[in-house]
Formats: sequence, C-alpha cells, structure tokens
Amino acid sequence: MSLFIRNGTVVTAEATFMADLICENGLITAIGTELTAPLDAEIIDATGKLVFPGFIDPHVHIYLPFMGTYSKDDYATGSKAALMGGTTTLIEMCCPSRSEDPLEAIRLWKSKAEGISSCDYTFHMGVTRFDDTTADALRTIVSEEGITSFKVFLAYKGAFGIEDPELYHTLSLAKELGVIVTAHCENADLVSETQKKLLAEGKTGPEWHEPSRPITVEAEGCHHLMTFAELTGAEVYVVHTSCIPAVEVITAARKRGVKAWVETVAPYLTLDHSYAELPDFEGAKYVMSPPIRAKEHGDYLWKCLADGSVDTVGTDHAPFDFLTQKQMGNPAKGANFTLIPNGLPSVEERVKLLYTEGVCQGRIDLQILVRCASTQAAKIFGLYPRKGAIEVGSDADLVIWDPTWTGEISAATHSMATDYSAFEGRAIQGRAETVTVRGQIMVRAGMWTGDTGSGTFLHRTPKVTS
Repeated sequence: MSLFIRNGTVVTAEATFMADLICENGLITAIGTELTAPLDAEIIDATGKLVFPGFIDPHVHIYLPFMGTYSKDDYATGSKAALMGGTTTLIEMCCPSRSEDPLEAIRLWKSKAEGISSCDYTFHMGVTRFDDTTADALRTIVSEEGITSFKVFLAYKGAFGIEDPELYHTLSLAKELGVIVTAHCENADLVSETQKKLLAEGKTGPEWHEPSRPITVEAEGCHHLMTFAELTGAEVYVVHTSCIPAVEVITAARKRGVKAWVETVAPYLTLDHSYAELPDFEGAKYVMSPPIRAKEHGDYLWKCLADGSVDTVGTDHAPFDFLTQKQMGNPAKGANFTLIPNGLPSVEERVKLLYTEGVCQGRIDLQILVRCASTQAAKIFGLYPRKGAIEVGSDADLVIWDPTWTGEISAATHSMATDYSAFEGRAIQGRAETVTVRGQIMVRAGMWTGDTGSGTFLHRTPKVTS
C-alpha cells in the first residue's frame, strides 16, 4: 500500500515548507503541493502537524554483556521503544570482550537483531584488541559484513579498553579502509587510580561516581584521541561528550585540520550531577560514563548544538533495572559505586526531550533538531540520503509530530524493559503521532501498530580513500 501525507509542515535540516508527500514501495516518490493521491494510497491528514525525516540514534546498546550482567532490553523492546519516540534507525555498538573473535562477535550482534528488530539498524564494530589477526578480521567486517565504523574505548581497562599501540593500529587501518572510528574518551588509568583513592577513603556511594571521572579526565582522553587522529589522518567521532573542556579540546583539534565529530547524549542536556546524589541509593539510576555533569556543562552543550560545535545527539541507551542490576553496586550490600552497571534507559525519550527542552525553550530551532537527531548522523555514517532526508528516492521513514500534545514521561507507560525511567514525571510537549519505516506505519495516533521483526540491516560501504 502507498501513503499520501497531505497538508503537513515538512521540516528538514535545511528548510521548513508546506508540502504533500507520496510514498510508494517503501520510498518517497513525490514531494509538492496539490499532489494527487495514488488510487491505492492511505491518506493521512497532517494539517497542523510537523513532518520530520525518521530520527537516527547513532549510539545505543541493545545487546550488551557488561559489568557482570546484561542490558535489559532486547531488539523487540528496544526497537519498539525507539519507534514510539520517533527513532526509525538505530546504530548499535558491538562490544566484544578482548578475548572474543571480532567476526564471531559482529555475527552474534547481528543475530540478536535479525528478524526481531522493528526498526532499521546497523552497528559500530568495537575494536577491543589489536593483534596479528585483527586487521584481516576488520577488513572482512568492512568488506563483507557491511560495517564502516569502528568503536574504541579509552576506558574500562581490562574489559573493553585498548592500549596505545592498539589505538594507533586501529586508526591507521581505519584511514586505509575509509572508515570512521568512534571513541569513548577518558583516561582509564586516571579513573582507576581515582577510584582506588576514593574507596580507600570510604567513599562508596553513587554520588562518588562523578568525582571519580572528573571533567579533566574526559578532556585528557579527548586530547589523547586527537593526537592519534592527527598523526594517522583518521576520521574520528567522539561519543557522549559531556563537558566544556572536552568540546574545547576537540574544537581546537578541528582548527588544526583534524577531522573530528562531536556527539552528546540526551541525559547530559536534560539532567545534572545532583541526580546521582539522590539519597537511598536512588542516585544509582543516573550512573553512566562519562558522568552527568553540573548544569553549566549542559547549558554549554545546548549552545554548541545551536552553533554546530556539537554535531549529533544520541542516547548511549544502556538499560539496567534499578531494583536488581543497579543494586550490584549498593554499599548497603557490601559493594561500591564502581560495581554499578553504567547506563540509563533513554532511547524512547530522546526526541521528546530535544523538542520540549530544546525547541520549546528556544535553545534550538526545528531545523537544528532534525540536523542533530537525524541528518548529521546519516551523513557521518554513510546512510544519507537513504536515511535522514525527505527527498524523492529516500526511504519513507517519516515522523508526523503533533506539537500540541502534552503529557509526561513515566516507567508505567514507556516501552523500554527497565523498571524505572530516568525522566520520571517530566512534562513533555509534543509527540510522535505517526511513525513509518520504509512506508510501513509502525505508530499510529501515538499507539504501537508495528510488526515485530520488520526492520532491516543497513549494509554500508566505505568512503573512497585518496
């Protein structure tokens, strides 16, 4: 069946205009005014509504073995939650341990999504070691598995973290292959030593998580990556950037010619460090790395979205239950903050928060919303203009947004599998009323109508290298 969306206000990263859309065979086939609906088309009246390209979350964890447990969502719940919030494409971090074979890992991660995901998806390939076999495996992952972005951790030493020679060889290979390297930037040794010091002083609660990974540690990690990127010529993308000094380091490197992109995530824009200080271990709900910072850093990140210094907004969705999994680090049970599984459930709430606290508060406009939550990620990661665009020939991934709807966020109504919401009770303006993936209606009138397993893997090809 085809779709005819009429009388909507179309918003792209470049323009806002009134138009009708025709979608046929999964693609956008016509954009204009006074179009005639195909005979078999379902007609959707978008009068008074905004029509966005489907949103892309460039940083999620759905299947994640981590810190002695597993993330709570699977692709059935995670992709449904994404779509309910207007996100039609997920880019997941494939994060094998240092002992795992990379090819086996990417095929395992793909198997967790195939036939289960309701939205389209692809992956960043985690490089957690670099030995004599790694280069050949990564070449195969790029050429045969359709993955054109790597992920490195300058953190989590002994688990995902890599050493400097491994970082150098990963970036050098990425440059050769024409792929981009995404990076978690902290200084793993400084984190480790600071954690030891705090624990020795009896500081064991979740409120000590942020002091154990201060802004200087994140900025140093960013500087470290920029040095290696400058030397190798690799293109890099710093994930979940949380603070002023980190952005400043990357901005300075860009001025020197380093090709670097900056991502922040929704929790840094809408929460502050006081949440991790909530009593009765409630602060554990807000433990993530890098940590949520003081409000001044979130305010700065909003300004950077507006001026383009920050390119994308993801979530770093990493869902763990509070009543069970987060309790692994409870001092009342003889544990400490270093054992709290890191991460917040947020894939469903990202666009609502950006619209409510960004657009409605005048921090960003509608075109910046589309740029940072959809189009820029599509361009950076080789999905544009198939994704992130409203153009003839693009996939019919569309979000019809009702700007007048009001409500609030709650774990009682979200689609994520976790037992809590990091944004419980927060008032929301606007919602994804209708969501389509390749022309198939997945959300209608704000209610789930999708088919589980209808999502497809997005095979990407490398950029041409000189």
